Amino acid sequence: MTLKEFYAEIKDCQKCSLGRSRTKLVFGAGNEKADIVFVGEAPGYYEDQQGEPFVGAAGKLLTELLGKIGLKRSDVYIANILKCRPPENRDPSREEVEACKGHLFKQIEIIKPKVVCTLGNSATQTILDKRVPITKVKAKATQVRDFLVFPLYHPAAALHQGWMREPLEEDFQKLKEFLDSGVRPKPLPALREAEQLDLF
Repeated sequence: MTLKEFYAEIKDCQKCSLGRSRTKLVFGAGNEKADIVFVGEAPGYYEDQQGEPFVGAAGKLLTELLGKIGLKRSDVYIANILKCRPPENRDPSREEVEACKGHLFKQIEIIKPKVVCTLGNSATQTILDKRVPITKVKAKATQVRDFLVFPLYHPAAALHQGWMREPLEEDFQKLKEFLDSGVRPKPLPALREAEQLDLF
């Protein structure tokens, strides 16, 4: 299955109540053969209007941060846990995450990235399937399934809390070092579930 075929399958999704309030389903965008997938929490106002993830202020910062480590948006794939905007940009409910996360995992299965960069607490906890604060795991690689997870602060958090901007930029440099190191996911039979890799 291709991403285009999968989009056609879920574009009218009504698995939760957000399907009735959205303007557009925000599927994802970028390189369909990317080695790196960035995952945020949920679409905001501008994403809901345009049907594309990370097009507001946080998206501009993400583009800037990618540029600082030699990447363009066209080099990576960008998606969210939720495909529809929660009203007033409220936090997603557990039911909404449970209804939607399978769509994201299907996208990852189709793309087959080596690294998934989770942006913020919600995306990190959903992908790692554990209630762990982002401060404990950021900029540390963990293998889940057949890909490596590299958590980072969410760019929106850095916009709202200025002190986070510098550590976020530093962690993007750590991401560059990690990518440059050439580390790859281990074959699944040789891997314990969510094994921690001491890489940095």
